[in-house]
Amino acid sequence: MNVRLGNQLNKQISIVKNLFLIVTFFSATVNAQLKTNTTEIGLGWSNNSVNTVVFRNSALTSFKEIQYTAYYNPEGKMVLAKRKLNAKKWDVVITPYSGNVKDAHNDISIAIDIEGYLHVSWDHHDTRLRYARSKSPFSLELGEEQSMTGKDEAKVTYPEFHNLPNGKLLFCYRSGASGRGNMIMKSYDVKTQQWTELQNNLIDGENQRSAYWQICVGEKGIYISWVWRESWDVSTNHDICYAFSADGGKTWQKSTGEKYNLPITKSTAEHAWDVPQNSSLINQTSMTVDAEGNPYIASYWNNDGVPQYKVVYLLDGKWNLLNTNFHQKPFTLGGGGTKRIPISRPEILVNKSMLYLLFRDEERDNKITLGYTNLEKKQWELEDISRFTVGQWEPNFDKELWKKKKQLHIFSQNVSQADGEGLAKVAPQPVQIIAVKKLPLIATN
Repeated sequence: MNVRLGNQLNKQISIVKNLFLIVTFFSATVNAQLKTNTTEIGLGWSNNSVNTVVFRNSALTSFKEIQYTAYYNPEGKMVLAKRKLNAKKWDVVITPYSGNVKDAHNDISIAIDIEGYLHVSWDHHDTRLRYARSKSPFSLELGEEQSMTGKDEAKVTYPEFHNLPNGKLLFCYRSGASGRGNMIMKSYDVKTQQWTELQNNLIDGENQRSAYWQICVGEKGIYISWVWRESWDVSTNHDICYAFSADGGKTWQKSTGEKYNLPITKSTAEHAWDVPQNSSLINQTSMTVDAEGNPYIASYWNNDGVPQYKVVYLLDGKWNLLNTNFHQKPFTLGGGGTKRIPISRPEILVNKSMLYLLFRDEERDNKITLGYTNLEKKQWELEDISRFTVGQWEPNFDKELWKKKKQLHIFSQNVSQADGEGLAKVAPQPVQIIAVKKLPLIATN
């Protein structure tokens, strides 16, 4: 064999080897990806992240094998949809109601009460309460807008519903502006179909600061954690605080059992973890509880200049910190309005010994990613749920379905977000629900 022919043959062998390696890598990547089912509902507003902000709670919920969702369409109309669980076909209704979709704060929050009525609140950023209920159980047709109690309903921001174990609904929001707002809590009785005031100032910013909270409901009661913000500037976020109620929100206590004198203030709040200002500490993240009622709070803040996801959790009466190292590049949180941030705020789930974080990171092409670890080993693994980018999406999943069946259904849309409440010029993108067939596990031994 001459030298020229030998060189050509070696090149061909090298090409075949490289192709084999590429195919093998691609196959491994595909096989590593979680198996999912995706259904599409319709086109949604995509010029900012109003449909996918993490504080919607909830964008997606289930009751008696029926799943519901809500979003703004490209014209800014509020759309409601429902389906039988895991069905491909959705029943879709475009409501007569619209929202100021140019402001990403003005999200939609939904809940289903135990009689099957749909409750919807939407379009708030220091504005009057907007609330409606379906005309009949399991219906998508809403009645007229109405007030709840008529008190503290003129300057509403961040409304959210929660289903309580006793069948009542909880409704929470901030009354007042950023940096000087108070936390309002109301309760809905399905028998009387009436709202009553539960707390008119549960967490008091004393006209100097605001609490930015996250709530979860467990079998033992209501859990709240929050950060304080001293002004409109996100860089003034500091400290992770905690409170618990075993009686439906009437009285509150610390993790030690010590009762709070209400309202809770900066000087009386229990610190789950101390985080100083200018730490790129994010607000309004998520929390959950395990079967024993131990709370887990997910957030992110600086770790040697690089913001990293962290989990603060209570075990045997002591607060602990679990770190991650998912993100590599530094960034700094600062300023006002809805920010364009390289990573999303996280959602957190726990199932027995497994802990899961749901998030999005520019370093992973802005795909939906699931981080998971065994609480004994504390070694994190990552898998992408979506094959394609979801832009500036933040996680929202069906928490009622997760509570009852430990099934993960995720609200998904590829959205854009210009920094500081700006708008991006993009085509409307489909709203999708992604069902993860089986969550990964890490062996305990």
